[in-house]
Amino acid sequence: MARMTLDAFTGRVAEAAGARLVALLLYGSAAREPGGGAESAPSTMNTLLIVESVDDELFRRLSGPVTEWLSAKHPPPLVLTDQEWRSSADAFPIEYDDIRAHHRVLAGRDPWRGISVQPADVRRQLEQELMGKLMHLRQAYLAGWNRPKRLAETVRDTRAGFLTMLRAVLRLAGRAVPAAADALVRDAAALIGFAPDRLAEPAAFLDAVTRTAEYVNRMERTPS
Repeated sequence: MARMTLDAFTGRVAEAAGARLVALLLYGSAAREPGGGAESAPSTMNTLLIVESVDDELFRRLSGPVTEWLSAKHPPPLVLTDQEWRSSADAFPIEYDDIRAHHRVLAGRDPWRGISVQPADVRRQLEQELMGKLMHLRQAYLAGWNRPKRLAETVRDTRAGFLTMLRAVLRLAGRAVPAAADALVRDAAALIGFAPDRLAEPAAFLDAVTRTAEYVNRMERTPS
């Protein structure tokens, strides 16, 4: 059986959500890449579903298309009510900025009207998440220092989240944010001061995260 396409998923989700649908967005690497969302694109397709309300009936109606979507090796949509979406930009400013920079509205209306992200909120979340990532990395390195394969897996598992943080750092510093990962790392490394060509190496990756955390901690705090 053929895997569910993005267009088919969009149509079935819109039909299932009915009048509750506010917006269905594609975001992440599939939306950043040229031709993002095309059926030939290899990227995981991350989606965000915004609806007027959430209850058991909505889950029941969405279970069919989402089950097929999972079979196509894509994650289920994130689901927020419109009220939750509009009130959470200060709680998830990095994610909001990242989605706004690279997204496609697949169904419904553009949900960004009235949404603003404050630099102070971005800096605060960056500081918290980078320090948390740094502590967990050091813990993992301590446990697996003599196990190179495990350390390599730790780097691979952590890399995507770190790239999201690098995009946030560049935006916060008023710099352009390249869509391509290699250009992103190169520009962030030049700003922050880490080696851009060795991130696959555990020691270099840890150094990059450390330096990024230090850079954010030194940034001028924007008054709330």
